[in-house]
Amino acid sequence: MQDDTVVAVDAAAGVRPFVQRWGGKFMTSTELAQVEQELGLAPRALYFRGRSAVLGDPPPQMVAELFGIFPRWLLDALLPAATSALDSPSAVEGFQEGAARWARARLSDLAEPERLGGLLARLTEAADPGGLALFGGWRRAAWPEGALERVVHGLHLLREYRGGLHFAALRAVGLPIEEAIVADPEGGRGRLLRTGWQPEPADELIARANARPDLHERWRRAETLTGERMGELLVDTLGEPERAELLDRLRALDELATRAE
Repeated sequence: MQDDTVVAVDAAAGVRPFVQRWGGKFMTSTELAQVEQELGLAPRALYFRGRSAVLGDPPPQMVAELFGIFPRWLLDALLPAATSALDSPSAVEGFQEGAARWARARLSDLAEPERLGGLLARLTEAADPGGLALFGGWRRAAWPEGALERVVHGLHLLREYRGGLHFAALRAVGLPIEEAIVADPEGGRGRLLRTGWQPEPADELIARANARPDLHERWRRAETLTGERMGELLVDTLGEPERAELLDRLRALDELATRAE
């Protein structure tokens, strides 16, 4: 790789674990579950309805395709009732309220959240939403007013951006998303079972994926492509000092969590 590409990939690799971890923590939180209960929805229904509602009222099959990692039966079971109970603007509002409550409860000791929120806003505003449906939908959503809430919103947006890039990269290398979960060192059978797969279909998927002689090579190629595109956004938008500051402020999130344990 050329020097510029190496810099971009290194920048993307640095922020990846923090964006992946902190951009989605609120999605499985007690705060989101509380909002869900207040709205009269079934457990986990607000995650599916709220996250996809920036695109209106997509049917279960479309949401399964957009989210990629969940079995179709789970969307069939949860989404129709949630869509009937909650129009799309209310679903987006409820999803954002869960994120906001989580931010206020978990990030209250974060130093200078307005600075991290500002860096995240610059990145997500500079990112091209073309072909990235969920990111494009969420980028049109209103940003919250509070500094802590803006941090979580920005992390969520950046996570949706990277996720969209990664799904496109998987398509480019010819690897189905479900099979990529098998190849991912952070995935595997445990992740499949946590996301609604039943043991027998999960084992069938694992066997099918492992029958590909180049499974892990394809996954690594997709990760490299994702890192290159994500890194370009970072390098083109932020100068080196700001990229270093972004990484330091993202690391502070992990330090905050460690102190809270």
